[in-house]
Amino acid sequence: MRQKNRGRVIWCILLIIYLAVIIYFLLFAKLMGREQIGRTYSYNLEPFKEIKRFLNNIETLGIRSVILNIGGNIVGFMPLGFLVPMAFPKMRGTVLMILTSFTATLLIETCQLVSCTGSFDVDDLLLNTIGGIMGYGFYLIFTKAAAAWRER
Repeated sequence: MRQKNRGRVIWCILLIIYLAVIIYFLLFAKLMGREQIGRTYSYNLEPFKEIKRFLNNIETLGIRSVILNIGGNIVGFMPLGFLVPMAFPKMRGTVLMILTSFTATLLIETCQLVSCTGSFDVDDLLLNTIGGIMGYGFYLIFTKAAAAWRER
């Protein structure tokens, strides 16, 4: 197997592991409150509503909760923006990664809504998409640094 193909296989495996972990935490993890019986549909269609709620109630909720909610939604999707273009070279491009991050988040949010394991939140769509874009930014920095290192 050529070195380039071997690298792509490794990136694909890492992407699959990442997707399995993120799906587990977002849909099944008991520590994330996913075992509540009798839950009903929950959704937020107003942009920035939950972000504002967390920021306005930082004293009540605690800084940890605010960081986990806002930062976690961003950081949790950064690997997607990094791993997808590494595993699939044809998936490179800023617009394509915005669409990929948004679509993946929309799929997960919809699954949470339908299965009553979370809430559909447009703020999560926004934050997760930003995370995917930031991950893609790290991918661009990584590939430029790797190319410069190879040229030395």
